[in-house]
Amino acid sequence: MSTHEVTNQAPPYVGGDFYTDDVALAEAVERWGGPSGAEELGALGRLAGSAEAQEHGRLADAHRPVLRTHDARGHRVDEVEFHPSWHWLMTQAVGAGLTAGPWLAPGGSGAHVRRAAGFVLWSRVEAGHGCPVSMTYAAGSALRHDRTLGDRWLPALASRSYDFGIRPVTSKSGAIAGMGMTEKQGGSDVRANTTQAVTSPGGPLPGETYRLTGHKWFCSAPMSDAFLVLAQAPGGLTCFVVPRALDDGTRNVFSLQRLKDKLGNHSNASSEVELDGTWGSRLGDEGRGVRTIIDMVGATRLDCVLGSTATMRDAVSRAVHHARNRTAFGALLVDQPLMRNVLADLALEAEAATVLGLRLARAVDDGETDLARLGVALGKFWVCKRTAPVVAEALECLGGNGYVEENGLARLYREAPLNSIWEGSGNVNALDVVRAVSREPASLEALTTELHEVRGRSAELDAHVDSALAQARSLDPSSADAAFGARSVVERLALALQAGLLVRHSPAPVADAFVASRLAGRRGHTFGSLDVDLAGAAAAVLERAG
Repeated sequence: MSTHEVTNQAPPYVGGDFYTDDVALAEAVERWGGPSGAEELGALGRLAGSAEAQEHGRLADAHRPVLRTHDARGHRVDEVEFHPSWHWLMTQAVGAGLTAGPWLAPGGSGAHVRRAAGFVLWSRVEAGHGCPVSMTYAAGSALRHDRTLGDRWLPALASRSYDFGIRPVTSKSGAIAGMGMTEKQGGSDVRANTTQAVTSPGGPLPGETYRLTGHKWFCSAPMSDAFLVLAQAPGGLTCFVVPRALDDGTRNVFSLQRLKDKLGNHSNASSEVELDGTWGSRLGDEGRGVRTIIDMVGATRLDCVLGSTATMRDAVSRAVHHARNRTAFGALLVDQPLMRNVLADLALEAEAATVLGLRLARAVDDGETDLARLGVALGKFWVCKRTAPVVAEALECLGGNGYVEENGLARLYREAPLNSIWEGSGNVNALDVVRAVSREPASLEALTTELHEVRGRSAELDAHVDSALAQARSLDPSSADAAFGARSVVERLALALQAGLLVRHSPAPVADAFVASRLAGRRGHTFGSLDVDLAGAAAAVLERAG
């Protein structure tokens, strides 16, 4: 017998149809996005599962971007070089309409739902390039409120043409947007920002022009064409649109100091930026910077939910694929009772995240601002928090093979914590929920209406909803106790929303198993500890697991 004969190894995880195989995603698109998106999303799902796309994802992650501050003659250029696979991935993402296009679509058309589904599908290929894709989508939400700047930037940000390079937007077939909020002394406390903005009438940009001076601690995708930036103007913290290139072809001052050496998200060039007399156009009123940029923050938080959903779904699908093709102790792993418990438990988490993410996208489509306001904050906290343990457990399903880079789970594991940090850490989002339910009562009423859609369908769900809503209504945002217990409230509301959506829209075995395990406590503290009486639901859950 040859010692090099390969046996009992799962085949490569390529060649699947990520859209059709993700039953919960496809159902959500049909329900909230309309049948018109199925054909395009199907093509994107097949491409995402192809060997070609998976290899480009691997290469983009393996070959990190390189910062070039100066050219050979000593002139500052402040450019980042990306591997060709990064550009291939960006070309596909922009071409699939995953950027700002939905903001130009009529309300209620399902455009945001279809885009959300596409973002989930394509994020499974490689997560780093999803950052500029997401920020470009999110920038549209803020720019649509200013006619002058919206007319200038939105068509380019909504374009399906990826046109890389620092040139004036007027000479490009498409544009990408970024964001500069975080500073080293403030982090999430953006009101502590020290970047200064001085009025400079008659500048080379449309609208009210300013010169900005300061340092941005985290600026991802610095080769974007424009950035929404917060700075202190005479009237207070204000939002500005800062382009990389001015209309005369010269470059705006945008000095890249270094690229961050991150745990994961390697393909994405997160940078530190110096602004020194940098031109910007004011977006919104002086002193209303947070209010102006809050729509963009909400949209990027939604993408954090969707991106984490993609990471979970990919991890679970890889674990299921391995279990269906690997034999141990005389049977396929997927037929081993304890492994089925683990996989079904993980699949419940991924399906709940999927349905929640697309329901929130539908709220954006329909202008349900109160529900989106609270629902996105809940989802951002909970789904992003659940991702790391889901990926860790999925990795373990592959044993030692999961810990090896070439099997894909190691990259997902490094990626898993990131969305919980971006756009407000867990504590920031939990406290945001406390403020919302206390100071914006319409948001809690919208959530209550949503939860009551399934009233009477499950006694365990009804009891949980009543208790969670009562706890939320009793919050006093000025109380230290409310802050101390914020995570508990958020967890309970998020689980109520997920459970309600599954009861309404998923098959009974899936919904019943989720309610029993997550709300009624019929499981332990680790994945794979579902009660024995839920074993019968495992088959139905796994059929939908991809």
